[in-house]
Amino acid sequence: MKNNLVLKSILKVIRKNIMFTSLLLIGIIGVVLTSLIPPQIIKIVIDEHLIPKKYENLLILAIVYFIAVLFIGVFDFFKEALITILGQNVATEIRNGMMEKLTKVNAKFFSNNDSGKVVSRFTNDVNAINTLFTSGIVGMMIDLLKIIGIIVSIWFFSSRLGVLTLIFLPIIYLITRLFQKKMLIAQIKNRIIVGNVNNHIAESIKNAKMIKSYSKEDYMEKNYKEYLIQNFKTIEKVNFYESIFPPIIQLIRAVVIGTIVVLSSNEINYLGISLGMIAATIELISNLFAPIENLGMELQNIQQAISGIQRVNEFYDESEDCKINNELKLIINREDINLDFNNVGFYYNQGHNILNQINLQIIANEKVTFIGRTGVGKSTLFKLILGLIKPTEGLITVNGIDVFSISNKEKRQIFGYVDQSFNIIKGTVADQISLQDPSITREAVIKSLEFVGLSDYINSLENGYDTYIKHDLLFSQGQKQLLAIARATVTNPPILLFDEITANLDSITEDKIISVLQKASMNHTILSISHRLSTIIECDKIVILENGMIKNIGTKEQLIEADEWYRKHIELEKLTWR
Repeated sequence: MKNNLVLKSILKVIRKNIMFTSLLLIGIIGVVLTSLIPPQIIKIVIDEHLIPKKYENLLILAIVYFIAVLFIGVFDFFKEALITILGQNVATEIRNGMMEKLTKVNAKFFSNNDSGKVVSRFTNDVNAINTLFTSGIVGMMIDLLKIIGIIVSIWFFSSRLGVLTLIFLPIIYLITRLFQKKMLIAQIKNRIIVGNVNNHIAESIKNAKMIKSYSKEDYMEKNYKEYLIQNFKTIEKVNFYESIFPPIIQLIRAVVIGTIVVLSSNEINYLGISLGMIAATIELISNLFAPIENLGMELQNIQQAISGIQRVNEFYDESEDCKINNELKLIINREDINLDFNNVGFYYNQGHNILNQINLQIIANEKVTFIGRTGVGKSTLFKLILGLIKPTEGLITVNGIDVFSISNKEKRQIFGYVDQSFNIIKGTVADQISLQDPSITREAVIKSLEFVGLSDYINSLENGYDTYIKHDLLFSQGQKQLLAIARATVTNPPILLFDEITANLDSITEDKIISVLQKASMNHTILSISHRLSTIIECDKIVILENGMIKNIGTKEQLIEADEWYRKHIELEKLTWR
């Protein structure tokens, strides 16, 4: 129960909607009982009125028949409406629980599950669970009750007729189930092919420039035609089964009804039932086929829903990061802030460590640059510093407090982070900096934008700081990086982290960014990542990472003397400049 999100969500919705649940049960019972009344009225009309030619009270029976049919429709309407309401509530409750879980799940989960798979759990799997209510368990329960009610009614007419019905019942079901399985296989194949077609279109649009640049139009068109042919073949199979199934059911129904009529004839008279009973039985047999047909589809939907339930509960059972202390209030002394790495290690998949035994102390206002080959764990180290992920071993502390235990609101007062990209949010220019945090004043936003040198450009916009940003074309790549610096520094945090923010910039823009970084480095502890040693901002020490470990630490001069890799890297960059 603890990790069964689906069951918890169902019970929660039932508790919150006792009245709707009760009305649903009444609707189910009403549909089943009222659907048995019309055949009984037909029997009475034929046996007690038409055959003996007693026509009195026929109008009353007709009205009762009409009212019974009306109530079947009313009960069915309310049943469907209530199932839809409760099903949507359950789906919403499950998605809320999954989203809450997503904010707590361990970062390792995302290394093994790409965004498409995670989205599929939120959409396809939850939709499959939703069918458990709309056309699954509830529908199956109704159809089973209908079948039982019809068989009991037929047995009430004649025990022999009841036995005959029970003999035909499994035959009808097996034929129905066989065709439905064939249809399901064909539909699944079709969905896969349709997915390939849609994916091919999306890829063609996304990579249109590259396709044209490398003259791959014919290749893409050929692949597209192959997908369309496969899609056509699978649709043919689906259409074949869908077209042949109804005639087969009609034929079986005709055989069953014909058998009953023959066995009830004067010559054989095996069943020993009246004409009215025969008519009522034919009506009941006709009504019997619909729930049997539905039963096969409902079992199919339940199987799909069970698969969805397993996947959702597997997700809900994923390990979580430790709870963050939202009550923690960290008192910062900017002049005496220390960042300590105590035997820090991290891996996404056990046995494949990204970082190992990182031991380092960074004191207030110290400037430290991390360098190393691609993939040595520099960006992962920054995520650990920011408390976005938790070390698998060791601790990173600010003034002795584990950074992972600090609430996100507090972290923004301690850390400012700038990476290679700037994500635009819906809102004004000012909102891009404050992120709509009410604790950040307008004056602080203006001051931070003046600090990075963007105030003149922003004032030239139609509504200045209140200009609503609809797309990111309003700013150049360099201006976006300056906005990112303004966003990071608006709370004046004592520790700033820069992750290779001059990558992919021209030399003039790069110089401007570096000059802003030099200004920002005053009275701040600065941690930066750099791949190009020429763009390293003035720093007190450089940390070289290799194989997830600290290989060497020192100033530029010390590393040129002591570290061969650093020296060769510097020489290589000098050759590039020449």
